[in-house]
Amino acid sequence: MSSPSANTVKRIHVYGHASASPQSVASAFGATVSESPEADSDLAIFAINPAAGIDQQAIDNWAALDDFQIPRLVVVNGLEGQELDFDDAVMVANRVFTQLITPYLVLHGDDGEPTALIRLQDLQIIDYSKNPPALGPSDPEHEELVREFREEYLEQISEMDEGAFAAGILFPAIPINLIKGIGVDVVQGYIELLPSPS
Repeated sequence: MSSPSANTVKRIHVYGHASASPQSVASAFGATVSESPEADSDLAIFAINPAAGIDQQAIDNWAALDDFQIPRLVVVNGLEGQELDFDDAVMVANRVFTQLITPYLVLHGDDGEPTALIRLQDLQIIDYSKNPPALGPSDPEHEELVREFREEYLEQISEMDEGAFAAGILFPAIPINLIKGIGVDVVQGYIELLPSPS
């Protein structure tokens, strides 16, 4: 797991219901858990658990941060087992936050547990069952499975420039599993896109 030292100069705040383990998310990314909107923030991470939905406080905090145009991303935590679905969580977040983008989707192993992410930009797979995680090409069956999601994603980002996330106008939703390290590197990559505070 990458060290949070790269984040020490960045002020990152994590919001979310206790069911989404905001403290664990904060620890993973060198962040601070916050109950109320922080105007003095470089990034707001909203942790949601598909089983618990999104509470009113998180919805209010998201709306309040609109005024500050703070970069935000959503991490969908607690994806153990097939009944807890990343896509469902994103659909709910799209309704109560704003339109999110999903650059990655979850791939499950034969046991139904999440094991990999597929990157919709280029259909590469990050396999977290290997240590370190391995990047490789997807199978035709995976490509067919994510085709509609990929078309929607490419359409969403087609009119956005590279700095849209850091400017606080493009909001990614990332599936994570802190125990297996799934998605942690992806979130870290987004943190690195943020300019260092002046």
